[in-house]
Amino acid sequence: MTDRPPLPPFTLDTATQKVRMAENAWNTRDPVKVSLAYTEDSRWRNRAEYLQGREAIVAFLTRKWARELDYRLVKELWGFRENRMAVRFKYEWRDDSGNWYRAHGNELWEFDAHGLMRRREASINDAPILESERKFLWSEGPRPDDYPGLTEMGL
Repeated sequence: MTDRPPLPPFTLDTATQKVRMAENAWNTRDPVKVSLAYTEDSRWRNRAEYLQGREAIVAFLTRKWARELDYRLVKELWGFRENRMAVRFKYEWRDDSGNWYRAHGNELWEFDAHGLMRRREASINDAPILESERKFLWSEGPRPDDYPGLTEMGL
């Protein structure tokens, strides 16, 4: 099995790096690429949906990004211990009718010894916003390094 550094047990620096790597991967909106950060049998709860395994993750993300257009995500480390992390995040997206939303969420992550996520618990709420209220305005792909994070934006 190939390691996916940084590996647990995490330090503040490695936990922060792991969160940013996850954010960058999700902002590619490439379901296969994103799925490679998870164990083959990874267990997820995303809102009220329960999944297990990479194939289910790819199918879920494919559906998600077909519906959530112009998706832009920012994650922030909330806390960590050994091989677990708590992460808060927000993302903005629009539907196919042009209605904008900001999703607010928290995730609990658990990693195996190889640095792959074996468990993800996500609680998420969507709030409608006006297009003029958007905060995540970089072009498609990962957030630029000099673009502020959630705390810096007051979110």
